[in-house]
Amino acid sequence: MSENKAASRYAKSLIDLSTERNAFEEIKNDMVFLEQVIDQNPELEAILKNPIVPLDKKAGILENIFGAKVNEVTRAFLKLIVSKGRSAIIFDTTKAFIAQYNAIKGIVTAHVTTATELTAESRAEIVAIVKKEIGANEVVIKEKVNDKLIGGFILKVGDKQFDASIASGLSKLKKEFAQGVV
Repeated sequence: MSENKAASRYAKSLIDLSTERNAFEEIKNDMVFLEQVIDQNPELEAILKNPIVPLDKKAGILENIFGAKVNEVTRAFLKLIVSKGRSAIIFDTTKAFIAQYNAIKGIVTAHVTTATELTAESRAEIVAIVKKEIGANEVVIKEKVNDKLIGGFILKVGDKQFDASIASGLSKLKKEFAQGVV
């Protein structure tokens, strides 16, 4: 079984358990916290993925870092996943949990690349368009500024992309001239 499939299955089980225990939101917050800590500490991720580090040492490290800061369900989950020798997929499991949570709640992430920072009005407009087109309950915008775009924007939601950048338009025009279309 691939690592991502296993991570996805662990995430699904954790969602079911957290729902059963009425701790869905709290466990989601724990998963966001775990993801951030592991993402910001490559040494921790390396320890979790290293098969030479003893399981009890990994469990102790996780307990020291997260023990008092997370829900009991999350603590039990971490102990279980480590005892099964699957600590290497904890990071992927946190990401899978968050993705499944977002799908359940109708939350989508819109990646917007612009030449300059978005204004509050532009941000609100993009949120409204994405909600209408995708049918999302909530839209999280991840912004990136790329001054090579000259102007306009590139919007990516899931596997859909809309490119309204000036650089893209100029590139298309250049290709059309080169092919003698214009």
